[in-house]
Amino acid sequence: MSARTGVLLVVSGPSGSGKTTLCRRLAADRAAHYSISCTTRQPRPGERADHDYHFVSGEEFAARVAAGEFLEHALVHGHHYGTLRAEVLGYLAAGRDVVMDIDVQGAAQVRACADPAIQRARVDLFVMPPSEAELRARLAGRGTDSAETIALRMNNALEEMRHWPSYTYRLVSGTCEEDYARVKALLTAEQLRVSRLT
Repeated sequence: MSARTGVLLVVSGPSGSGKTTLCRRLAADRAAHYSISCTTRQPRPGERADHDYHFVSGEEFAARVAAGEFLEHALVHGHHYGTLRAEVLGYLAAGRDVVMDIDVQGAAQVRACADPAIQRARVDLFVMPPSEAELRARLAGRGTDSAETIALRMNNALEEMRHWPSYTYRLVSGTCEEDYARVKALLTAEQLRVSRLT
């Protein structure tokens, strides 16, 4: 049987859309490797370094940008985020699927990446909340952010949602189980592409 190269599933959506939950579940089920981003923000309660994020200083982040180590990087909600290129390429070359949870700026950078391995592997999905009211309820329900932060995230979410036509696929969120079944089906279909066979 032929081996295949990995799928790079780029998932975007506003805060509260459920995209991170979907990505982490794919990883927990060993359906894909969850790409751990670098960030300059402080850990939230319960987050662990090098498991949830690589927490780095602003100086270290800038040095990595200058060295060309990031596949994508962006400033989001006042903090820098970035995905390490070498980590992603290593998994793809080994035939492992990688899922990335990144914002619309980062997804545009991945789309524009000239690396043929990235272009062959990439497929992108935008996760939409079912409604503006539901999104607001999800953001408030976290209990970790101030009213001011929730308002900022809501404004940013509405702006981000304008970018969904740039993506290959769009998922309007339903229940957690429905969303996960659809994402698993998408990943399975992408794994079957003849162009991924080596």
